[in-house]
Amino acid sequence: MIPQYLVHFDLSALPMVETDVLVIGSGIAGLFTAIKASEQRSVLMITKKSLLESNTRYAQGGIAAVIAEDDSPAYHLQDTLVAGAGLCRSEAVEALVNEGPDGVKELIRLGTLFDLENGELALTQEGAHSHRRILHANGDATGYEIVRALAVQANEHPGIEVWDEHFVIDLITEQGECVGALVQKADGSKVFVKAQATVLCSGGAGQLYRYTTNPEVATADGVAMAYRAGAVIRDMEFIQFHPTSLCYPGAPRFLVSEAVRGEGAFLRNVKGERFMDRYHAQLELAPRDVVARAIVSEMESTNSTFVYLDITHEKAEMIKHRFPTIYETCMRYGLDMTTDWIPVAPAAHYMMGGVKTDLSGESSIGRLFACGEVSSTGVHGANRLASNSLSEAIVFGRRIVDRILSLPPLAPLKTERLTPVIMDKRMKEDERPVSERRLRLQKMMVRQVGLRRNGANLQEAMDKLQHELHFFDQMLTHKEEMEYANLLTCAWLVTSGALHRKESRGAHYREDFPQRNDAEWQKHSLQQREQAIVEELMS
Repeated sequence: MIPQYLVHFDLSALPMVETDVLVIGSGIAGLFTAIKASEQRSVLMITKKSLLESNTRYAQGGIAAVIAEDDSPAYHLQDTLVAGAGLCRSEAVEALVNEGPDGVKELIRLGTLFDLENGELALTQEGAHSHRRILHANGDATGYEIVRALAVQANEHPGIEVWDEHFVIDLITEQGECVGALVQKADGSKVFVKAQATVLCSGGAGQLYRYTTNPEVATADGVAMAYRAGAVIRDMEFIQFHPTSLCYPGAPRFLVSEAVRGEGAFLRNVKGERFMDRYHAQLELAPRDVVARAIVSEMESTNSTFVYLDITHEKAEMIKHRFPTIYETCMRYGLDMTTDWIPVAPAAHYMMGGVKTDLSGESSIGRLFACGEVSSTGVHGANRLASNSLSEAIVFGRRIVDRILSLPPLAPLKTERLTPVIMDKRMKEDERPVSERRLRLQKMMVRQVGLRRNGANLQEAMDKLQHELHFFDQMLTHKEEMEYANLLTCAWLVTSGALHRKESRGAHYREDFPQRNDAEWQKHSLQQREQAIVEELMS
């Protein structure tokens, strides 16, 4: 059983810090929300490492917004709905496509320097987009440029306080509302942060898998703590695998942006054959789940661990200018994009599910909000359209702030003391170190809850996870232990959701149920602590 809290604590014995808005995490979601909230409220931001270390930093491709005269919100809406495979919330997508352009203008006002061509914003096209609507910065370093600009604003704003190197352990709730969080400092001491509103911006769960494009900090903390607090979690079975991560001896699983294919790159198997014409009419620009599974099929049929990405037919000057980060990274490992085919393979990339929110970004728990990858706003459905995630963060970050400004003051806490959580301190028979547990979990998720799934493998994974939940029986003191507890929680949510959904849709593919089944499964799966999975019909 997954407990409500990870550690033993007593609020009356802890120091307390008060703030209007508590933002947990950074990235574009945390930074943008904090900056907007600080215009009228005091803000405390908490990060596990630093403001610059987040999934956003590693986002290469760009941010999707309707800018071009030949584009329209209606086209963007349709592309998003198609990619989402019948599970998008149309009202959320309408908010994204209509409010996204103003959000981009706000990013520019805050100092983000997007690339220009002939004095106009440069636009590119990515998979499943019908028009060129992807803004980028420094070629392929869009995410870094955005967080650079926003971090400057956050650090200089007198209304924003930043706590680096702190770890949020759990959310504190009272009478159905979130009243703040329990936080562990770098020295191991704990503090209670009381907040009028709490915003989860903690990113995704890429570290669930052995091969991922995500940084080390992406350990599912926000989803796990929200689940323990009793929030409704939605559609966790939908995990997007990016088709093209660098797959080369001695190199990390570095993301090779979809924009490379958008600019004309071909996929080839190890025999040198282009193959996407056998899988989808849009070839290399097909939706990500289609491309990723096609790559795996080619790897299996050719007995290889990778395929090639070939952009050597384009001009070398264009490649170096458009993709400087990717070019330099590949060169570091002896690969020249201008002359060499780049070996790539799929890797875990993005979590479509998360904390269920309304159109104001508020969860099922009052005063608890979620923004960015940790949230399930309804924008992405069963499969995220490329570059929509950065747009989503700014659109819903602004909506969250509007809602926070309308909240009445938090009532005085009914008690200054929570019943202490009694943890079983007995030593377990299996005393494997956390690092070994984590690696074993990641490998299991790749093999049994990865790109292609079936009931037998999912049930075996569930059985292993049920046994591993005994990890919660012991006292947890170190951040690494708590991160593993969060990964374990999220693994259980993903696996149970995948086992429950007996169809294939978007990023969720069941070999034993290979067809999409709208008659029975065009609905969401909801999970809440101590309750069985329930289903939510599409509105």
